[in-house]
Amino acid sequence: MSRSGDECVVALTDQWYITYGESEWKQLTDECLSNMSLYHDETRHGFEHTLGWLNQWACSRSFGLGTRIPWDEQFLVESLSDSTIYMAYYTIAHYLQNNDMYGTSESSIKPQQLTDDVWDYIFCGGPFPKSTDISSSVLEKMKLEFEYWYPFDLRVSGKDLIQNHLTFCLYNHTAIFPKRHWPRGYRCNGHLMLNSEKMSKSTGNFRTIRQAIEEFSADATRFSLADAGDGVDDANFVFETANAAILRLTKELTWFEETLDAESSMRTGPPSIYADRVFANEINIAVKTTEQNYSNYMFREALKTGFYDLQAARDEYRLSCGASGFNRDLVRRFMDVQTRLLAPICPHYAEFIWREILKKDGFVVKAGWPTADAPDLTLKSANKYLQDSIVLIRKLLQKQLSGSKKGNKKGAPVVVPTEIKFTCLVYVNEQFDGWKAECLKILQNSFNEDSRTFAPDSEIMAALQQSSVGQSSDFKRTQKLCMPFLRFKKDEAIALGAQALNLRLPFGEIEVLRENLDSIKRQIGSKEVVDVEILSAADADSLAKAGSHASLLRDNPPSPGSPTAVFLPM
Repeated sequence: MSRSGDECVVALTDQWYITYGESEWKQLTDECLSNMSLYHDETRHGFEHTLGWLNQWACSRSFGLGTRIPWDEQFLVESLSDSTIYMAYYTIAHYLQNNDMYGTSESSIKPQQLTDDVWDYIFCGGPFPKSTDISSSVLEKMKLEFEYWYPFDLRVSGKDLIQNHLTFCLYNHTAIFPKRHWPRGYRCNGHLMLNSEKMSKSTGNFRTIRQAIEEFSADATRFSLADAGDGVDDANFVFETANAAILRLTKELTWFEETLDAESSMRTGPPSIYADRVFANEINIAVKTTEQNYSNYMFREALKTGFYDLQAARDEYRLSCGASGFNRDLVRRFMDVQTRLLAPICPHYAEFIWREILKKDGFVVKAGWPTADAPDLTLKSANKYLQDSIVLIRKLLQKQLSGSKKGNKKGAPVVVPTEIKFTCLVYVNEQFDGWKAECLKILQNSFNEDSRTFAPDSEIMAALQQSSVGQSSDFKRTQKLCMPFLRFKKDEAIALGAQALNLRLPFGEIEVLRENLDSIKRQIGSKEVVDVEILSAADADSLAKAGSHASLLRDNPPSPGSPTAVFLPM
């Protein structure tokens, strides 16, 4: 029965099938797929699943538009089975259409002249067709064009075609072309939503490209499309993102102008302070990661690494420099790199910055990708440690101040005079010791760096029980501390590699903190703290400085990557 309640009768008609599941043919297609760049595991799994079930496919129909089946012209090739190697035609189309993509002029080559022998010569390396009356020079040019452009490196299409048309494309390429002309890559994507809802003309939730450009501008539209999402999930074009892009780009333009107006007061020369080195390194990281993201067609990630993250690094640099101010050459490099990285997404904005603000010759689209040194990942880790430590110190200060203002046993609040100033003592323990060191040694022996996997938990627990920690009298109490530490370090090693299991961080914590004392004082942001000292928790004299606050160190002992601070009234 139909949805209207009518009785439906299925007609038995003649049908042609393509036997895509034939074993030898499928084996070739599997080989083709295994060598392709698909950019997402979900896409690869989709093709592998389709190759697993696809067998006979009904490929003919008796009405509509399409190509007649050569051996049975009463039927047409149905649309999904048709046009699976049209990319090859594109390489020579200008010869067959007299360089007129609109088809308003006639070519000297007629359809009747394009025999099987001609196509075999152009596409399949066959012998020169002796019976053709097409000029040999034209045929040679067509063959040269095809050989130059093929195979296609990338085809972009919808994820809904994985289970039919795109798989047919692979099958037909392996059947017709030699291996050197097999497809090299697919980039499959989802559909486009508008403000988190399906686009629909009937509901009014719809925009054409022209409407979006008129409403938001071309670059803000491109910005929002890039931000709409990567992968095979449905992308989401959000009006708020487009409007925010207009404000953000305008604000950045103003910052460029104001900063260049003040560049005469900036420092010159190579990076000389810690903040300079960190910022220069962040620029190098942005160049490398953004290039990788663009190469993988991950435009949202490219926008993140090439714009958002780079701006965050600039803002941190501005805060970290303090009285030293910007380094002029470094700021100029930031502007140059930022403009080039954003050019693929916001070309009009980038060209304006390049020519009108930076006063550079030529076009940014021809300027090339910026060069960059190899990122210093140790420096990046050290800076993250510094920023995390500053946040931690702020929290500990707030906790100590709020704790000192709590009421006494009778409920009366303790009044802290506002004129009291504090010295901040930051204690650092640069190496794991005791049961933590023993746990790390066990994990080091249980870790396979190549596969980033660990031995079974039972083996790790057996090693722990046989260690000095396991033989101690208070093992049951220590074991409760060991288990979460082991889990945390295992997860960290799987994510970061074997260096996560080292007893020390790859940089000197005390050295990093002492080099940035001024920045720490400034970023703590408290008038009460007038001095900061960086001390080693392994030094008895340093511990003695904590005085009555030593209990805070016992309750919250420092460990590698996690310093502890106490605040002494002056």
